[in-house]
Amino acid sequence: MSHNAFAADETLFSASEFSAALAQSSSPIPVFKDALKAAQEKMDARFREGEDIRKLIYGRAWLIDQLLLQAWQLFDWPDDKHICLMAVGGYGRGELHPRSDVDILILLDNISDSEVQESISRFLTLLWDINLDIGSSVRTLDECYNEAQSDITIATNLIESRPLVGNADLHIQMYLRVTSEGAWTDKEFFLAKVNEQNSRHDKTNDTEYNLEPNLKNSPGGLRDLQTIGWVAKRHFGATYIRDLVDHGFLTELELDTLNKGELYLWTVRYALHMLCQRREDRLLFDHQRSLADLFGYTDQSGALAVEQFMSKYYRVAKAMSEFNGMLLQYFDEVILRREEEQVIEPLNNRFNLHNGFIRVAYESVFEHHPFAMLEMFVLLAQNPEIKGVRASTIRLIRNNRHRIDDEFRNDIRNTSLFMELLKQDKGVSTELKRMNRFGILGLYLPEFGDIVGQMQHDLFHIYTVDAHTLKVIQKIRKFRHKDQREKFPIAYRIINQLPKLELIYIAGLYHDIAKGRGGDHSELGAEDAIAFCLRHHLGKWDTHMVQWLVRNHLLMSMTAQRKDISDPDVILHFAKQVRDIAHLDYLYILTVADINATNHSLWNSWRATLMRQLYTETKRALRRGLENPVNKDDRVEQIQNEALAIMQRKGFNEQEVIEFWNLLGDDYFLREQPQHIAWQTQGILEHGDSDLPLVMIRKTSYRAFEGATEIFVYMPDLPSLFAAAASALDQLNLNIQDARIMVADNNQALNTYTVLAEDNLPLPDDEAFLEQIRNHLVEELDDPDDFPAIIQRRIPRQMKLFAYPTQVNMSTDPATQLTTLEIITPDRPGLLARLGGIFVDFGISVRKAKIASIGERVEDFFFISDEQGQAISDPDLCIRLQEAICQQLDEYSKSA
Repeated sequence: MSHNAFAADETLFSASEFSAALAQSSSPIPVFKDALKAAQEKMDARFREGEDIRKLIYGRAWLIDQLLLQAWQLFDWPDDKHICLMAVGGYGRGELHPRSDVDILILLDNISDSEVQESISRFLTLLWDINLDIGSSVRTLDECYNEAQSDITIATNLIESRPLVGNADLHIQMYLRVTSEGAWTDKEFFLAKVNEQNSRHDKTNDTEYNLEPNLKNSPGGLRDLQTIGWVAKRHFGATYIRDLVDHGFLTELELDTLNKGELYLWTVRYALHMLCQRREDRLLFDHQRSLADLFGYTDQSGALAVEQFMSKYYRVAKAMSEFNGMLLQYFDEVILRREEEQVIEPLNNRFNLHNGFIRVAYESVFEHHPFAMLEMFVLLAQNPEIKGVRASTIRLIRNNRHRIDDEFRNDIRNTSLFMELLKQDKGVSTELKRMNRFGILGLYLPEFGDIVGQMQHDLFHIYTVDAHTLKVIQKIRKFRHKDQREKFPIAYRIINQLPKLELIYIAGLYHDIAKGRGGDHSELGAEDAIAFCLRHHLGKWDTHMVQWLVRNHLLMSMTAQRKDISDPDVILHFAKQVRDIAHLDYLYILTVADINATNHSLWNSWRATLMRQLYTETKRALRRGLENPVNKDDRVEQIQNEALAIMQRKGFNEQEVIEFWNLLGDDYFLREQPQHIAWQTQGILEHGDSDLPLVMIRKTSYRAFEGATEIFVYMPDLPSLFAAAASALDQLNLNIQDARIMVADNNQALNTYTVLAEDNLPLPDDEAFLEQIRNHLVEELDDPDDFPAIIQRRIPRQMKLFAYPTQVNMSTDPATQLTTLEIITPDRPGLLARLGGIFVDFGISVRKAKIASIGERVEDFFFISDEQGQAISDPDLCIRLQEAICQQLDEYSKSA
C-alpha cells in the first residue's frame, strides 16, 4: 500500500495556515520546527490511542512531502525541466517512521552545477536547521546509472523512488536506466541482494533469537521483507508485495500473515523511535521493559511482562523469516535456475529431486501420506548432497502441518521416523533446525512448541529457550569432529565412544523443555522426557538414562562451581549420585554442550579445568568402587610422600620439611597436589623470617589453553587479609575464580587465589608482567594500614539493568564445623573487595571460598568462622550479617 492510499490529513498540516505563519515570521526555521513538532505530537498521541499504524507511517511521509515542497518554494530554481527533487529509499516507498532518515535525491539534467549550487546548498541547510535527519545526494542521470551499477545499495534506493517536485519525466528516465539489464541483470541483482542479506544476518549471529535483536537487520526483521519487495519489483515489476499473489508466489492467506507481521514490526519500531526520541532499531534491554509496559503486558506467574512481549516479537520474526526463506527459494528457482535443464530424479514413491532440491512427487503427498512430512527430513539427513527444499514443497508443508495431531504423534510410522532422524550420522541438528523453521518440530513435540520464542530475560541465557535447545544439540554433534579435539579433549573422546547418541539428543531436547511453567523445570522436564520415551518405544534402560539426564542436567556444573571438588567426600557424594561411568559420560557431554550453547563467554579456561577435574576424579572413584572410598589418612600420607620426594630431590632436609608440615592440617594436603605443595613449601622455607609477604605466581598445571594463574600469598593471618587481597587483585583487573584459604598453627595464612584476566582469558605468559603483579601485591599487603579503598567502577549497562536483590543463605557444614555462606548477586567489579570489607566489620574469618561467575550473576560460597575459628552460632549475628550483605551490595549496585 502506498502513502497515496490515504488522503491528505490537514489536521497534521495545513498549507494555508503554514503559509500564513511563514508570512508573519522573520525566519522560516521556527515555523518549520513548530509544524514538525506539532504534527509529530499529534501522531504520537494517536499512536497511543491505537491509530492504524499505516496511517501514521504513510502520514509522516506525506507530512514531510508537504514540508519539503514548502521549503523548495523558498528558493530560486531554473527551468523545472532540468531538475527533479525525489524521495528515495524507505521514504521513496512512502514509509517514514518518527526518527527515520529522510533520503532525497536532487536529479539534474543538462544543467550546470553553478546554476543551482547556491540554491541546493541553502535548501539542504534549511532542512538540517529544522532538525530533519536528511540523507541527500545530487546526481545527474549518468551519475545515477554509474553509481547504481557499482553499488547494490544505491541501486536499491533509486529503484524505490518517486518524484516530489520538478520534472517527473527525469524520474522515469532515471528509473528505466538503473533497472536496465545494463546496470544489473536479474540474476546479478538477485544474487547481490541475497549476499547482502546473508552478510546482514551474519552480523546478528544468524538468528532472529538474539537477546537484543535488530528490528531492521536481524533475520525476520523489516529488511528481510524489504528484500522480497526489492527482488519482486526488479524482476516482476511488482509495485507491492500483494502483486506476488498475482504471480503465484503467495496465497491470499500468506499475504495476510505477511501484512500482519509487517504491521507488527512497524508498530514496535514506531514505539521504539517514540520512546528513544531518536532513530533506534535495536531492541536493547533498556527499552524492552518500557515497550512491554507501553503495549500493556503485565508480569504473570512464570513469565515477566518483558518476556511475554519479546516472545511475541520472536514468534513474528520467526514467521517472517520463514516467509523470506520460502519466497527467496521461489525467486531462486525462477530467476537463477529458469534456464537450467530440468533434471528430475526419483528418491522414492513420495519424493524426487528437482535439479538437486527435494520436492514431493505429487501435490497430494502430505494429504494422502502425512508421515511424509517427517520422512522428508530423514531423507535430507541421509542425503547431504541435497541442496535444499523446493519452494512449492515448503508451501505444501505449511498448508498440511495442521495434520500433525495426537493420532499423528502416536503413529508408529512417525515415531519410528523421528527416532531414525536422531540416529543419523549426519544432519541431525541441521534437520531439527529446519523442522523448527518450518513449524513442524513444535507441532510434533507440543511441549517444544511451548518454548518457541520463549525469552529468558537475563544475560546468562543469550538465546530463547528453543534456540538454546537446538544449539545444545548442535554443540553435541560438533564434539565428534576432529577440529574440536584440542578445545574439548574429553568431550571428543567420550562422544566417539558413546553407544547410543540418540539418547543424549533426546536429553538435549528436553533438558529445558519445562522452562517458564513454574516449578522445578528439571523435574517437570524429566516427566515429559519419560512420556517421549514411552511414545517412541525406548527400552527401560534408555528411558531411565534420558529422564535421569534431564532431571540432573545441572548437577555436574553446580557441583564443579559450588563444591570443593578437591575434597574426597565431595567426589564420593557426586559419584554416588552418578552411579556409573556411563551416566558420568553422558552427563559430561550434556553439561559441556549446555554451558557452551547458553552463552559463548561462559566456557572459559577455569570452567574447563573444573569440569576436567570433577570428571577425572569421579571416574577414578567409580573405577575404585563406591564401596571403597578413599581413606583420608592414606591419601594424606601418599600426597606427603610424593611431595617430600620432590623436596628431597631439590636438596631440602626431610626433618625441616616435616616440622613445617606439622603446622598444617590434613585439609591442606587433601586439597593441594604434591607439585603445588612442594612449590609452596620451597617458597616458604626459602622466604625464612622476612617481614614482607611472600607472593608467588605460576600457571596451573593444566594445559596452557585451559589454565588459569595461581597467586599464592603467605603472611601473618589477619581478619582483613581476604578483603585486602581481593581489593589488590581488583586494582589489577584480575577476576578471582577460586580462593583457597588456609591458616597454619603458627597463625600464618597460606592463601591461593586462582585468577583470569578481566576478559576471562588466561593471563599472558610474560614474566615481566607477572613480576609487576607480584610487586604490586607485596607493596599493597606489606602494611595492613595501607590497604586501598575499594575501587569504584561504573557497572556496564547490561549488568546495571539486570540488577536484582542479593540473596544470602547461611548454614553450618557438619564436615568442617564451619559456617557456609552462599551469596547470589549481580556481578560487578570490586564485589569481592566489598564483601571482604563486610567480613572485616563483623570480625569474620574466611577459611575457604568458591567463586562462580555465571553470566551477569555470581554464586559465591564462603566457609567462614568467628575470630576463634568456630562456626557462627549466634542467630542474631547471622541475621545482622545477612542484612548487611544484602543492603550494602544492593546499594553498591545502584550507585556504581
